[in-house]
Amino acid sequence: MFNVPLPEIKQKIKDKTGLSEQEVNEKIKEKLKKLSGLISEEGAAHILANELGIKLLDTSNLKIKNIMAGMRHVDIIGKATQVGTVKEFASQNRAGKLGSFSLHDETGSIRVVLWNDQAEFVTKINQGDVVKIKAAYVRNNTGKIELHLNDLSKIAINPEGETVNFSVHLERKQIKALTEQDQNVELLATIVQVYEPRFYEVCPTCNKKVKLQDGVFICDAHKEVIPSYGYLLSLFLDDGSSNIRTVFFKSQMQNLLAMDDAQILQFRTSLQDFEVKKNDLLGSIVKVIGRVSQNQNFNRTEFVVNKVFLNPDPEQELQKLNKDLPKLEPKKYEDDELYTLEELEEIE
Repeated sequence: MFNVPLPEIKQKIKDKTGLSEQEVNEKIKEKLKKLSGLISEEGAAHILANELGIKLLDTSNLKIKNIMAGMRHVDIIGKATQVGTVKEFASQNRAGKLGSFSLHDETGSIRVVLWNDQAEFVTKINQGDVVKIKAAYVRNNTGKIELHLNDLSKIAINPEGETVNFSVHLERKQIKALTEQDQNVELLATIVQVYEPRFYEVCPTCNKKVKLQDGVFICDAHKEVIPSYGYLLSLFLDDGSSNIRTVFFKSQMQNLLAMDDAQILQFRTSLQDFEVKKNDLLGSIVKVIGRVSQNQNFNRTEFVVNKVFLNPDPEQELQKLNKDLPKLEPKKYEDDELYTLEELEEIE
């Protein structure tokens, strides 16, 4: 059941019927009295709205800010601003495909998750495309509202005559103020702990993770391959208010270390050489832009970086803490950046 606030129910009844506030309250009281206290005031208001033929939740042409967990048959239109890639997964219970992208309109943003055959649409979506979705359903994923598409859902890319106009605002926050809903946040903090980089084998053609079988690496799409390597770096940032584990995927790890792919791959076989870079990073101040992710495996909040700025001017940056920041054009995410770390673990 959707948790529609009582004032909102009353307002809808007034708008649709022309009843006054007093008349609506009286009718709700009559329902409460008739049902001898078996329902709440909100329940009585729901019954009254239904009897009057008022649809409290119209899931057609919704705005993102009005989406609530549990909704079904949701129709929405927005602009794609963060696009991931298609991942294949397998577990003891099921196997399939997963893709996702971020959808924005003038009221907010939401993560859209596509399963199995629908996941292939992700390969056709580009940053800035207008995307129209029909018959989606809404899930609450560890406190985050997500829009999911199944085989009955419909999706149209850049439909004729449809436009979406909005601006994405970047918000500067302190680490202690971060929430699981933060998707486009800027931090200014000091690197206080650095872990060894993590490497994993991927298909050189599709960049999907490969499996080692009988001494050879197998890609589900391209069969036996000589793998390339993906990598990520985890570290802790501290801004004086708190600290948070922060993850840099491939392209952002290159930016952070000021190294190219070939140079970083040398650490795969010689991790002791990373100690020099590690010591250089410790105590450095960086500015990062990214999103909050809840790692369910370890029950911790993490920050996934999609852009990093080295050597920012601390005095100039600190002046921004209590000021509105300029608008930031959204970027296309690299490789795995749009996926939660738990999904990466599941794929592995």
